[in-house]
Amino acid sequence: HVQLVESGGGSVQAGGSLRLSCEISLYIYSSYCMGWFRQAPGKEREAVAAHYTGTATKYVADSVKGRFDISQDNAKNVLYLEMNNLQPEDTAMYYCAAGWRVTRTAWRNVDDYTNWGQGTQVTVS
Repeated sequence: HVQLVESGGGSVQAGGSLRLSCEISLYIYSSYCMGWFRQAPGKEREAVAAHYTGTATKYVADSVKGRFDISQDNAKNVLYLEMNNLQPEDTAMYYCAAGWRVTRTAWRNVDDYTNWGQGTQVTVS
């Protein structure tokens, strides 16, 4: 069992920045994948970025590439999503997720993640 708690969401003007945090309660350390997803009202959940701890490899969705970045502080067990140059299209509920059987090519697959946080709202105007 792993517990994920997101924070850092809020309202920001277009062009602004936010940093989301995901506190991870994980007691058995092994290779796993951490991902950030977002979901707007009436839309399906979509992948934003992912980080694989085993290979220190990260991926970022084309829609946010160059503006968003994912990172993880292993000592503090915190996953971050730094969001820059935010646009109204980025408005959504943002979730962090963890998975232990997520292949590199499947990082966008919602169904491959086992644990999810409660989400934090990001609103851009």
